[in-house]
Amino acid sequence: MNKSQLEMIETIRKAEIKESHRWTEYWQDYSHFFTWQFWVVLAMFVLPLIITILYIDRKKAFHIGFYGYSVHVFFAYTDVMGTSNGLWIYPYKLMPYFPSNVTLDASLVPVSYMLLYQYILNNGKNYYLWMIGLSVGFAYILKPLMVGLGLFHFGEKENFFLLLLGYVTVGLVAKWLTDLFVFLQKSNILSLRRGEKPSK
Repeated sequence: MNKSQLEMIETIRKAEIKESHRWTEYWQDYSHFFTWQFWVVLAMFVLPLIITILYIDRKKAFHIGFYGYSVHVFFAYTDVMGTSNGLWIYPYKLMPYFPSNVTLDASLVPVSYMLLYQYILNNGKNYYLWMIGLSVGFAYILKPLMVGLGLFHFGEKENFFLLLLGYVTVGLVAKWLTDLFVFLQKSNILSLRRGEKPSK
């Protein structure tokens, strides 16, 4: 790297450290353990995980878990892109150093999609219709409720349709990626590439 590039990298690094300190100060002042918002956020994180443990179909746990992890990863990317570009912000977090909202990214949203996916697998329902219905519920019921409670804030003009597109995109990518790996698991493609005899 040349000198100007190194200087810019160092400027960005210092700015990120400063921003991290500001988030910590903000959390200590407004989002700490003694605020009711913190406990709502914590409940939104813990309760879905408990529900998963209690109700996940054990026979399909890896299949459903892979799908849920895919939802988590792609939803987290979407959330980070939105927050880093100032489209929205979460005024209350479990911990100040998470880039977005780990409550939604790692628990509430993935678990909701997982349970829906499990229901669809076990009952032969149309994934796309049910997934869009869940996405509408998140974008036009959950997020407005969070706005009303002060748990979610748009950086500029409210745009719930943009949120809907994000939820639908995450649902599509997670489904298609899961379908790809299920196909590879059931096919002989991997075994043939390794020179193994195809299973009968």
